[in-house]
Amino acid sequence: MYDGGVTSDHTPQRVVCLQPSATVILAALGRLDRVVACTRYCAEVCPEVKNGGRSIIADSWTAQSPQILAAHPDLVIAAVPYQEKAVVEILKAGIRFLGLAPKTLIDIYADIATIAGAVNAAEQGQFVIANMQREIEGLRAPVGSGQRPRVFCEEWGKPLIASQRWVAELVEVAGGEFMGEPGGSSSAESVLADAPEVVVAAWCGAGDRVPLQKIVRERGWQQMPAVRDGRVYCIRDELLNTPAPTLVHGLRALAAAIHPAAFPHPDGLRCMVETRV
Repeated sequence: MYDGGVTSDHTPQRVVCLQPSATVILAALGRLDRVVACTRYCAEVCPEVKNGGRSIIADSWTAQSPQILAAHPDLVIAAVPYQEKAVVEILKAGIRFLGLAPKTLIDIYADIATIAGAVNAAEQGQFVIANMQREIEGLRAPVGSGQRPRVFCEEWGKPLIASQRWVAELVEVAGGEFMGEPGGSSSAESVLADAPEVVVAAWCGAGDRVPLQKIVRERGWQQMPAVRDGRVYCIRDELLNTPAPTLVHGLRALAAAIHPAAFPHPDGLRCMVETRV
């Protein structure tokens, strides 16, 4: 806004991010300088936030309003599930609150546009979305229906929960057939009955530390096609569970797991080498 020769930006200048996706999106928009507090998970996905004296606070699920208010924000961004009590305290303090709940890739593009609009970066937001879409389509595997391996992706192990719908969409792009209900609970027996040819574990908050051999042994999956063929993988949590432009890296990992002969093995993808469990 131009006013008497002085340029004023009335958009939020002090942003608290309670979800890694928001931090990653702001970084992609060139607005990371506005983040004054974020979570340790944000720092894992976006190491740049470790610099600049930013506060590291609890995330959306464990949010503590005193921590948030101490950062003196003019915008708080969170994503479901989040603490209702903390949200009430934020709103009572008169701070703008943006709550996200993405389920699909289209939702993620909308969230990028929404955050971009909030920080006066609408044009850059459209560029980020277009670039993300272009990269995803560029990685689309040229396979027919008969060449699509059955893929089971899980975001948690106990209880066993399938990955979110946007991961199911990425599996399809990578040339696989997603097994089960996205985001739904399942059982080891039902997954075994589906006979997946590829298993991908990307547990929330676990990084790349999912104990692949242990879960196969404890679930009795030794005769599963994916296990027999040595196609059980761990993909770093943040590559698939952060609904942000970094999903492109998760797609590369999925493509390499599903069609290893067609795609290079990227960082963040680990295979269970030993199949005798």
